[in-house]
Amino acid sequence: MSEIKNTKQRDVYIVDGARTPFLKARGKPGAFSASDLAIQTGRELLSRQPFKPSDLNEVVIGCMMPSPDEANIARLIALRLGCGKAIPAWTVQRNCASGMQALDSALKDIASGRHDLVLAGGTEAMSHAPLLFNNQMTNWFSGMMGAKTFNQKLKQTLKFRPPFLKPVIALLRGLTDPTVNLTMGQTAENLAYRFNISREEMDAFSLESHQRTLSAQNNHYLTDVLPAFSSTGDFFIADDGVRADTTLAKLASLKPFFDKKFGNVTAGNSSQVSDGAALLLLASIDAIKKYQLPILARITDVQWAGVPPEEMGLGPVNSSVQLLNRQQLGIDDIDYWEINEAFAAQVLGCLAAFADNDYCKVHFGMNQAFGKIDPNKLNIDGGAIALGHPVGASGARIVLRLAHILKRQQAKRGVAAICIGGGQGGAMLIENISEVNL
Repeated sequence: MSEIKNTKQRDVYIVDGARTPFLKARGKPGAFSASDLAIQTGRELLSRQPFKPSDLNEVVIGCMMPSPDEANIARLIALRLGCGKAIPAWTVQRNCASGMQALDSALKDIASGRHDLVLAGGTEAMSHAPLLFNNQMTNWFSGMMGAKTFNQKLKQTLKFRPPFLKPVIALLRGLTDPTVNLTMGQTAENLAYRFNISREEMDAFSLESHQRTLSAQNNHYLTDVLPAFSSTGDFFIADDGVRADTTLAKLASLKPFFDKKFGNVTAGNSSQVSDGAALLLLASIDAIKKYQLPILARITDVQWAGVPPEEMGLGPVNSSVQLLNRQQLGIDDIDYWEINEAFAAQVLGCLAAFADNDYCKVHFGMNQAFGKIDPNKLNIDGGAIALGHPVGASGARIVLRLAHILKRQQAKRGVAAICIGGGQGGAMLIENISEVNL
């Protein structure tokens, strides 16, 4: 009997990536479904590669709200991209980190030797989130379907009541934690209260997000954004939620949205509900040699962590500290950070927790705080407050943006971290690799 081969864990590289413009939801379904968005990105991304789509080993896509016509949306995307029927594809869900989870899933398969070349990322069309029938209306329909005679149908018809028509808004349900019955915005209010974060600090952070994004656009840093063309002839070439006219005075004029009486979290200092997709190509060194692929970055490590659902925004702290402690790295060893901007209060709460002696002692057994993140190293090209936060795509977007920042700044290491509804956090450590042994 032959021995089972012990596959050594291999390095995994990001070789390329792209995304659509992130398009703000404006009260009605947008121009693209979630699969349309991924196809728009994937088609151009794959067309510039030296290999065929059918040379991929797998496609992994994160998506939280696919439409009824998009069951296992990853498979639909793979087929529409021309990967062929023989290439498997699967969909992952980890709420706001679904796109990062897709990368982690691909990472593990490549590192273990199962695959060499994987397309992974996320997509979301939040503007297409459905309105659902409530249980009363569903039960009434069920009764109508079961009625056989005229009298039975008449009797069931007379049971109808107008309140049965009240819809279940899937988007609001999806942004509410059922275990603590709090919306994501209310969890951000909890962090603002815990760390004494003022309304002025939140608005200032939000203004800077817009200003940094505008600067990145004007300096042509966002080269990973590809145009998207709709079936009606409309086209989109840039993220459309960015506001050049935003000022502190305008932000200060907005009323609290989640806690109208006592709160400070507003629509202006929260991420925008958006549609968008972000895809990355991950490869082993064998695939890089075979196809002579470039190297954008190396994924070094990933960590997931759980936190109380009512303080879900602190997930990036717990995941990042556990990750960096395992790698024996300190806060000064990280050149740049991407922390997804679900809310200004949430990111500011993370910065406070990183620098809080008590928090780090209780949660990590440390004798002192992990440290302070330099604001000039955080989200330097802006974030989700200006860009939007299509939940399935954001985890992939921040990793791709961080990889480009490390290259541009000729820096070595970066951490991309994201909070996750339900009380989790994810963090990914990536490195700028100038050369490897080919």
